[in-house]
Amino acid sequence: MGLVWTEQLSVGNAVIDSDHEKLIGLVNDVRYAIRSRDGFILTKEFVRLEDWLCIHFANEERIARAVDFDFSEHRQEQQYALRELQHLRDELIAKDGLWSDGAVAHFTGFLEHWLIDDHIIGLNMLMKPTLQAHDYAFQPG
Repeated sequence: MGLVWTEQLSVGNAVIDSDHEKLIGLVNDVRYAIRSRDGFILTKEFVRLEDWLCIHFANEERIARAVDFDFSEHRQEQQYALRELQHLRDELIAKDGLWSDGAVAHFTGFLEHWLIDDHIIGLNMLMKPTLQAHDYAFQPG
């Protein structure tokens, strides 16, 4: 079963929550591609994930600045996450679908842990108290 966005993952802003919901779908697509052991599909899904992450990270920073939230730690974590995902992508693609069941479990688990535990809960929930002081639909002008 794939990852599912729930209200418990809400950080208090419609744009960021919507982005997270889309990211969950994209991570599920990458996890499926890893399990299918299809390097072509995996490459395509990683490109989609990385492209959306860049959009999402820009949205987070734009909103954080508008609500006067110190974003320096977030920015560093985002850059680290992109490098790690690119490393993961390169490692998997280099093996062209010839990865073990253990590797499949490791890499799919890594993606789940990174997105849910590290990014949404560990990092973005720090913004929640600041975001909740604004309307849920808040977007910078």
